[in-house]
Amino acid sequence: MKDTNVSAWSRTMIGFERLEKHERLVNKMADTLGVDLVEEVQRGNLAPSELRNRVFRCVGCDSADACADWLRAHPDGTDGAPEFCRNGKMFADLAARKGV
Repeated sequence: MKDTNVSAWSRTMIGFERLEKHERLVNKMADTLGVDLVEEVQRGNLAPSELRNRVFRCVGCDSADACADWLRAHPDGTDGAPEFCRNGKMFADLAARKGV
C-alpha cells in the first residue's frame, strides 16, 4: 500500500522549496535593479498581496536558471530587468518612482 502522507509531504516540501527559490530571485532582482521592496511596501507603492502575487508570477516562469545566471552576471546592479522577466514592468515602474 502506498504511503500517501509521505508523498503529500514530499510534494509540499518541493512546493515550498520552489516558492522560496523564486522569492529569492524576486528579491535579488529587486536588489540588482536598486528597488527596495520593503520600502515600497511601507510607502504604499506596493501592496503586500501584490508582492506575494509577483513571487507566484515568478514561480510560473521557466527561465529561473537563466534568471539566476543573469543576476550573477550583474553583481553591481543594472538599470533594467531581462526581457524574459515576468515582473520586469513592475520593477521598472517602482524604479521610476524613485526619481519622483
